[in-house]
Amino acid sequence: MRLDIIPAALAALTLSACSAEPAKTNTEAVKQQILTQEEAWGRAYAARDGEALAGFYTNDAALAAPGEQLVRGRDALREATAGIVKDPNLSMVFRANRIEVADSGDLAYTRGQFMMTITDPATKRPQSSRGYYLTVWQKQADGSWKAVEDFVTPGPALPVQERATMIL
Repeated sequence: MRLDIIPAALAALTLSACSAEPAKTNTEAVKQQILTQEEAWGRAYAARDGEALAGFYTNDAALAAPGEQLVRGRDALREATAGIVKDPNLSMVFRANRIEVADSGDLAYTRGQFMMTITDPATKRPQSSRGYYLTVWQKQADGSWKAVEDFVTPGPALPVQERATMIL
């Protein structure tokens, strides 16, 4: 047996393994996972579950809402969500109308519309607002998806759909 062939064979095998195409991400499956996650997020708002709401974010996530300071990090998000669920007038409905997934399969975003009612701090009366949101999702080590950036902006009154319609 020729021993000088072994190193060449191992090198060829290593090169062929390195040039193999990475597994293609099933973006449609990821879109459905994230849509399901957003629906669960909506149910957490309806249940007024502040801890569950905070659990939709990564430990280093940021939440930006109109007229509010940027909320960053797990503790600040827990405090913010615990506070909002105490509002007796809280009502939040949101639906994505666009979901995009990075080819790498580890990042995605949703863009959609929301309708929210909270108590106006000045008048102590219910105040409704509508607008748009953009949420950046990051795949976690366990395969779940969590929000890493969540930005909300006011906008004109638009109907919020019962189930997301995806615009590609």
